[in-house]
Amino acid sequence: MGGRALVQWEQNRDNAPDSLHVDLYAGGPAPAELEDVTFYQVPYVPSTQGVDERLDIIGRMPELRVLQLVSAGYEQVLDLVPDHVTLCNGRGLHDASTAEHTLALILAAQRELPRWAIDQRERRWTPSPQRSLADSRVMIVGYGSIGRAIERRLLPFETEVVRVAGRARPDEDVHGVDELHALLPEVDVVVLVTPLTEATRGLFGRREFSLLRDDALVVNVGRGPVLDTEALIAENGRIRAALDVTDPEPLPVEHPLWEAPGVYFTPHVAGGSAAFYPRARAFMDEQLARWAKGEALSNVVRPGR
Repeated sequence: MGGRALVQWEQNRDNAPDSLHVDLYAGGPAPAELEDVTFYQVPYVPSTQGVDERLDIIGRMPELRVLQLVSAGYEQVLDLVPDHVTLCNGRGLHDASTAEHTLALILAAQRELPRWAIDQRERRWTPSPQRSLADSRVMIVGYGSIGRAIERRLLPFETEVVRVAGRARPDEDVHGVDELHALLPEVDVVVLVTPLTEATRGLFGRREFSLLRDDALVVNVGRGPVLDTEALIAENGRIRAALDVTDPEPLPVEHPLWEAPGVYFTPHVAGGSAAFYPRARAFMDEQLARWAKGEALSNVVRPGR
């Protein structure tokens, strides 16, 4: 396939296709001429910035045939992509980064690392017994590629992992989400790593919190609206939470979640570690080569019609 591609990173010259003209665009003011762009990779920036010029310019690309995201989530662009455009995502690129961050959130919460950081700053020495990750039962809700990466990192810590997905997969020992309520009373940690869909919006709310034992931990590294923020705040510390995503996002300075007991969070940074960028660049090299040769693209989530 010929035409012009607009991507975030310069390609490896050894892999650059001769038949495709590639221009760089990393965000900010867009190039003036976009009429001949056939392949557009949306620059990767934190999704908290919402719909901005990176997405607005899609309407200025009449020849567009492929829209490539390097994020796993794609719900933010579905209404912006014409039916004839093939939509691809970055499935797999964030697995290692997100899994590492998930493990960090769990360990920080179990070992109260935020508390000790405050104590160090205030020169206060107040040791106390700590929770453990070992011998915990950890539920992963959204058992896909990231869920598998999280599980691989949890098992060496002597945990038991309970797998949950949208549908049961008995051959993989994966429970369906319809079993969620029956499983919740028996777990110590819940990890939410689902995409945001109409089925998952508000998936974890008052009913789900009520089924958890006291002092259980809920970790959200998926999308903020999967978890009901008001329901979490209403727990008033009975259930702890470690979040990389919030609803709303970014969190307004006056929002009560800032001071909710037993809750701490990071600003949607799980997927963007140093491990992500070289993997994303290598993936884009391969994807552009596939496009230039007319081969089937990777990670197609919605083919053009």
